[in-house]
Amino acid sequence: MPQILPMLAFYTIPFLLVLGAVVTIHELGHFWMARALGTKVDRFSIGFGSAIAQWTDKQGVEWRVGWLPIGGYVRFAGDENAASIPDASDLAAMRRELVEQGRAGELDRYFHFKPIWQRALIVAAGPVANFLLAIVIFAGMLMVLGEQIGSTRIDSVEKGSAAEQAGFRIGDVVLEANGKKVESFQAITQHVILSSGTPLTFTVLRGEQEIPIVATPRRGVIIDQLGRPQQLGRLGIGHDGRRSEESTRHYNFPQAVVGGVDRTFGTITTTLTYIGRLFTGRENADQLAGPIGMAQLSGDLAKKAAEVSPDFRSFLRTGIITLFSLTATISVGIGFMNLLPVPVLDGGHLLFYGYEAITRRPLAAKVQAAGYRVGLALVLGLMLFATWNDLQRLRVFNLFGSLFS
Repeated sequence: MPQILPMLAFYTIPFLLVLGAVVTIHELGHFWMARALGTKVDRFSIGFGSAIAQWTDKQGVEWRVGWLPIGGYVRFAGDENAASIPDASDLAAMRRELVEQGRAGELDRYFHFKPIWQRALIVAAGPVANFLLAIVIFAGMLMVLGEQIGSTRIDSVEKGSAAEQAGFRIGDVVLEANGKKVESFQAITQHVILSSGTPLTFTVLRGEQEIPIVATPRRGVIIDQLGRPQQLGRLGIGHDGRRSEESTRHYNFPQAVVGGVDRTFGTITTTLTYIGRLFTGRENADQLAGPIGMAQLSGDLAKKAAEVSPDFRSFLRTGIITLFSLTATISVGIGFMNLLPVPVLDGGHLLFYGYEAITRRPLAAKVQAAGYRVGLALVLGLMLFATWNDLQRLRVFNLFGSLFS
């Protein structure tokens, strides 16, 4: 038992910190935009289920923390009734009820009576807040820590690899990958890992001559920074990574902001690339991770930080940097996922608002309700599939099999 508790702490505390920060910022995006547009908010909740802590502020907003710390929501005035999925008759009934109660002056504070553009801004503000959080984190790290720049010289080429077949040689210095300048070997790897079976164009410096090379990465095993094998695209080139060849680039505030935006949109582009390759069958779905996978990743990163840190102060610094990086990446992922045009998600609401803007009336409540049920089934199905992947990676089923063999 004494050994289990520290392990649980390593895997649960970092995960809850990261997810809690990302979810809170997402919901605050909705909340702040709603308040800015004069919308009445009844409740702000982080987590679901019964409240383990709650209080009401001077504006009448109930703040609460649910016992299930996955997700959150903002409840606007009027969401407690059928008008949460409103059609014309629902809105008319709500309007009559408020007028009969002598509360006609509150109509312009109810979310469902707001103009479409205001409702769309409130809904979109959650994902936008996630993207802004990532930009702030990336920019802050560039300002405080700078960016590591290293050599892109090729020190080894595997025999029979895609790199050898394409014409890479030891001593070549990679300048560009697919038209984009690369300044570290890690940047080259990022171009390659999601490009198995897809030709990539490189520019290398060989002696004093710049040479174009077209190479097609092949799917193979890559050991990530945590020592875990991953099936991804690889060329078969290597770099010694000598410290003497590394330098740190420092950023001022404007440069850091630009860098933060670039890294955020780079993460979105990588996500879009993966999804596109997934639907075309060029990438496996085993890279999808659910809550268990995120908890495992955050815990493994925390353990890695502890292993490479000589003292507690160094561990604290490395751990904070690691958690901030993970938070930025997950924040982009959650923001992107919420913009997908799936009912239940923010993108689904925006899709319905698009229909309402074109037809000048909301989609029928029955149709919206059916869409939400389908969307919920899709989201739950994706979460179950991702959880299955997580359990497969943890070899849980092998463990059960060994217990009964």
